[in-house]
Amino acid sequence: MDPRAGTPAQPSDLVDIDALTTAYYDREPDLDDPTQRVVFGTSGHRGSALDTAFNEAHIVATTAAIVEYRRGQGTDGPLFIGRDTHGLSEPAWKSALEVLAAAGVEVHVDARDSWTPTPAVSHAILRHNGAGTSEGVRTHGPGLADGIVVTPSHNPPRDGGFKYNPPDGGPAGSQATNWIADRANAILASGWRDVPRVSAEKALAADTTRKHDFLTAYVDDLANVIDVDAIRASGVRIGADPLGGASVEYWGAIGERYGFDLTVVNPTVDPRWAFMTLDWDGKIRMDCSSPYAMASLVARMSGDAPYDIATGNDADSDRHGIVTPDGGLMNPNHYIAVMISYLYGGARGGWPDGTAIGKTLVSSSLIDRVAAKLGRRLLEVPVGFKWFVPGLVDGSVGFGGEESAGASFLRKDGTVWTTDKDGMLPALLASEILATTGKSPSEHHRDLVAEFGESWYARVDAPASREEKATLAALHPDQVTATTLAGEPITARLTNAPGNDAAIGGLKVTTDNAWFAARPSGTEDVYKIYAESFISPEHLTQVQSEAKQVVAQALGS
Repeated sequence: MDPRAGTPAQPSDLVDIDALTTAYYDREPDLDDPTQRVVFGTSGHRGSALDTAFNEAHIVATTAAIVEYRRGQGTDGPLFIGRDTHGLSEPAWKSALEVLAAAGVEVHVDARDSWTPTPAVSHAILRHNGAGTSEGVRTHGPGLADGIVVTPSHNPPRDGGFKYNPPDGGPAGSQATNWIADRANAILASGWRDVPRVSAEKALAADTTRKHDFLTAYVDDLANVIDVDAIRASGVRIGADPLGGASVEYWGAIGERYGFDLTVVNPTVDPRWAFMTLDWDGKIRMDCSSPYAMASLVARMSGDAPYDIATGNDADSDRHGIVTPDGGLMNPNHYIAVMISYLYGGARGGWPDGTAIGKTLVSSSLIDRVAAKLGRRLLEVPVGFKWFVPGLVDGSVGFGGEESAGASFLRKDGTVWTTDKDGMLPALLASEILATTGKSPSEHHRDLVAEFGESWYARVDAPASREEKATLAALHPDQVTATTLAGEPITARLTNAPGNDAAIGGLKVTTDNAWFAARPSGTEDVYKIYAESFISPEHLTQVQSEAKQVVAQALGS
């Protein structure tokens, strides 16, 4: 923990945007260095131009690869492209447009020439492809749309990010991202400057470049997924903090469109994020689930709070943070359990009885207990929102949520809303919950604790070499020989997710009252240990300690 965590950023903490932009255009990757190659994680390719990991060469090559990929898939409809407020996002957005226009791709850009949240891009793709119609969403065939979002999500201001969303509207699966990354690296190796391009000015003026009003389309459709009438009638006072991200104009439009008592807490957009408080490690990071990054909003909600519900979003608005006067910043796991209890407990009567609850296997087991009480099928999948996409598209999954404060859920009639994480949607649902029940989400969580028990949850990192990380990712349950964990018999050893049998790229071990999951980091020489105990914080510490021993034994170290 950095001693300055939660304190305002100082001038020495701020990135030099001019130097960052210069590095984007001037530095070229060395493909012998694996950190300078195109690598797609769970949310696209990320890196900094200052590290020669996110530069013009990467974006030109990756966009060219996406052009080839979509043609190979028969995707010949429009490509919706959006960007967030990071300093590298606009240069990368322009580079992508230059390649797309030269390739003759019909591209739909924001009509306001402004920022576009990730969920608004997903929403646009799905609406074009039939969401909410009698035919339903088409994910294969001619005339289908797909998209690109230029964002590193909540990452620090020095970073850039670039992700592809296929016609199902969600994050691309590993088959697609592996192909795109491999092809992009091949283009880098063979000569990325040979990729056909036009100038950004010609790209924007091209006949194939169209304007799309992402904001109006998204905001006007919210009434089909959120009980806006209840929020307006209740007079809930909402404070929405975009944290300098892409939702900044959306929140004002939402308040005006539906007559909410809504205040945009901080409308400032600054690619340096000079107004932020530092995260746990002393870095500027727009993580709306972090009490350190959200310290200023949490402080506003103490004492005589000006709002009944306060919310935060990250830079591309695919994550949510909920702050209540009676509970402070909610743990994402706690709020996910509250949302599930509310949505499946009668608030969405249009959802079929068989509609499942989706959770990642590193999310709280409180969700499991709530699902069992509701009598709903639980779909437990590996880390990554992409695993929820098929179920959200066909309506068999009503809600998909991640422990990292990402979620989306169906419309009131049981049809798909977005298939990428939507940070604004859960934020609005918090106000709906208060408006319709008279209780804050924090109060609802206390009710769940009284019924199902209190739990303690944490994530820690442990060192691991590249070889050990590779071994961990390929573990088999038989390699775990331990029979107990923190004094309890082990009930399951999992290397595949129980919901869809997909490999989790690590290990999960469970007991009746605790569990841990270990996964290798994709960017650092560590592995992540997620753990939870329903006994005590001391028991959680014991689980974490023994988890390291179990993993070390399985790795043979």
